[in-house]
Amino acid sequence: MRAKPGDRIILAGELVDQPTRAGEVLEARGAEGGPPYVVRWEDGHTSTMFPGPGAVLKVTESSGAAEHTEVVARPELGTLREWSVRVTIFEKGDDTTATVALLADSPEALTAKGTSHRSSADPDAAHIGDEVAVARALRRLADHLLASAEHDIEEATGEVDVVVRAR
Repeated sequence: MRAKPGDRIILAGELVDQPTRAGEVLEARGAEGGPPYVVRWEDGHTSTMFPGPGAVLKVTESSGAAEHTEVVARPELGTLREWSVRVTIFEKGDDTTATVALLADSPEALTAKGTSHRSSADPDAAHIGDEVAVARALRRLADHLLASAEHDIEEATGEVDVVVRAR
C-alpha cells in the first residue's frame, strides 16, 4: 500500500460490529509512500499507524479523486461507485474463521464472520475449510446488506415489515 499526504484512509473494524475509523494521511514515513503513516483521525487525534496483516485499509487519493468524480458525475455517463470486500482467513487447528468487510462509500463498514470445523475423519485440505468459512461469511454479509436495504426503505417510505427478496 502506498499513500501520500492528503489521502484518506478508512480502517474497517477487524471484529463484527466494531466501528470504522477514517482519517487523513499527514505524512508517509516509509520509502516511496509506504508505512508507517501519520494520520489525523476524524475524532481529531493524530497517531502513527503501521497496518498489520489483519488491517483493512482503503486509500482514496484526494487530488485525483475530484477530477475522476467530475468526469463520472456527468449525467450522460451515469454514476460510478466502487465497493470492495476484504476477506481475512484465520486457521487454528481444525477450525477456520473468515471475516469479510464491505468497504463502500459509506463511513460505516459492514462486516460478517463465517466459521468451519474440519472433522477428524475428513482429509487434511485447508482450502475446503477456507471455502466454507468464506462462503458462510459472505452469505451473512449479504443478509446484512438486505436487512440494511429493508430498513432504509422503511425509513424512506414509512412502510413497515418491508421484505427484499434475495433472488
